[in-house]
Amino acid sequence: MSRRIKRMNPKSRERDERKEARPHQARGAKKAGPRLGGKPGAKPPRFAAERAERRAPERPERRAPEAPAKPVEALLPTKVQTVTVTADENNMRVDRFLEARFPGLSFSHIQRVVRKGELRVDGKRVDSKDRLEEGQSVRIPPLKLDAPKVVGELSDAAQKTLKALQEMTIYEDDDVLVLNKPAGLAVQGGSGMTRHIDQMLEVMRDAKGQKPRLVHRIDRETSGCLLIAKTRFAASHLTGAFRSRSARKVYWALVPGLPKPKQGRISTFLAKDESEDDTIMRIAQHGDEGASHAVTYYAVVETAGNKLTWVSLKPVTGRTHQLRAHMAHIGHPIVGDPKYFNIENWQLPGGLQNRLHLLARRIVIPHPRGGVIDATAPLPPHMQQSWNLLGLDATRFDPIENAPEE
Repeated sequence: MSRRIKRMNPKSRERDERKEARPHQARGAKKAGPRLGGKPGAKPPRFAAERAERRAPERPERRAPEAPAKPVEALLPTKVQTVTVTADENNMRVDRFLEARFPGLSFSHIQRVVRKGELRVDGKRVDSKDRLEEGQSVRIPPLKLDAPKVVGELSDAAQKTLKALQEMTIYEDDDVLVLNKPAGLAVQGGSGMTRHIDQMLEVMRDAKGQKPRLVHRIDRETSGCLLIAKTRFAASHLTGAFRSRSARKVYWALVPGLPKPKQGRISTFLAKDESEDDTIMRIAQHGDEGASHAVTYYAVVETAGNKLTWVSLKPVTGRTHQLRAHMAHIGHPIVGDPKYFNIENWQLPGGLQNRLHLLARRIVIPHPRGGVIDATAPLPPHMQQSWNLLGLDATRFDPIENAPEE
């Protein structure tokens, strides 16, 4: 597209020069929307209707955050003030609301003002985990912020972390980030864990001190699609999509034997058994304490001599370890699973790595601003090696596309 510049008087020319410094956009053109759209507000299309390959979107170049124009201290509430919950803050937890409004506020200070009843919502005491509604009035007492972190030039270590996140990125726009999380990297921290996705996202804080937010989680040894919200607006809409089950997820796994029938539905109750250093999900009965209903659809994609089978999985619910517990429940635990693989005297075929063969292959979810996000992750190295050794064709049609959405 050619660029046209009008000749004007000096003041108009100076104003146009400032416009030219910004990326060029045709007159009347709308800002590019999310990948693979549909009409704004449309539901995600069924998988069976989307079998054509899609070209990955061009990712914007991410730069180090710019320093804020004015110091954070200017936002300090020096006296009692009352604020109104905005649309972007709807359904936000009370503690997250304070973190968002005052980035330098310490966790302990937030808990103290809430516990003492100094913070009130519509005149009533609340708990830090209570959720706010648009239009509510929040009384905020005088607050004391910790020294804010300097946002500006990133250290060498932070630059390396930023580069690592860029290499994981398979989709990104102003609101949403989808990472291809590698196997072995945790999503959130735990005992003795110093590196995880949530900690890595610290390098992406913006000028207001806000960092991208996790929308859901996948297990540490599971690789593949991990959805991140870059704004409060996106976080609210995406978590809502997960709660309403508007998000469609597909996983690939390698299991021993051949599941029968080749396509089926697994419906059980799952309950959590926790010990000091381990958590495992067990099949439970309706009414058992802590038991939650879990539903998974599965489909056989291809077999390797009836000894190993590539299955595609579509979880309807999102319970902890759901797919791993369900496949073990039907007698076909996922290869390399240290918690649920329970077949005695079973030997791993030569050349295959004894690592969890589970991939969060694809996620399809409504974009917060209309259209649909559709992201696909490739096989991780250890699974690609297994596919090659077993002669499995990763381009085969995935029959899970025909599974129900509920």
